[in-house]
Amino acid sequence: MSTTSGFTKWKEEHPDLWEFIKFNGLSQISTVVRFVLLWILAPLFVSGLGLTEPFHFAFYNYDTAAGGVGIFLATIITEVIAQTVNFFVQMKWVFVSDASFAQAAWKYVLLSLLIIIISGFAPSYISAWANSIGWGAASSTLSAVFNTIAATIVAYPLLKFWIAPKSK
Repeated sequence: MSTTSGFTKWKEEHPDLWEFIKFNGLSQISTVVRFVLLWILAPLFVSGLGLTEPFHFAFYNYDTAAGGVGIFLATIITEVIAQTVNFFVQMKWVFVSDASFAQAAWKYVLLSLLIIIISGFAPSYISAWANSIGWGAASSTLSAVFNTIAATIVAYPLLKFWIAPKSK
């Protein structure tokens, strides 16, 4: 009689699919961190400290109505912390990597910058496209879906094969 549960057997038979499921599920830890920090930092910087001056740089366009420099700072600080949390979650719980911390960390920083750049410029193009076809009200949702899919497509293979590979 086997002592292995059906779920354990399934995980053993489908290790790559199980890893992908863990990658997506455990990524939500950083999502929760992101929401909580934004809920704290945005009002602190905008209402509490009055940091509402417009901020424009490259593809970032935070005018006063969008919260200005306060929202930009809250977003960047939050993203850095969320990505740091995600790095440890992915390295230790998803990929169970034995890669050197020093080697993996700088690679993950590059990945995080790539994700921040994609998520920073894509919404303006998606919004323009959505408005051109009459879907303007759905542009935020479309942007969030695009950014989630793009981050998964970019992050999963880079984490698996370049940042957090298993040597064993």
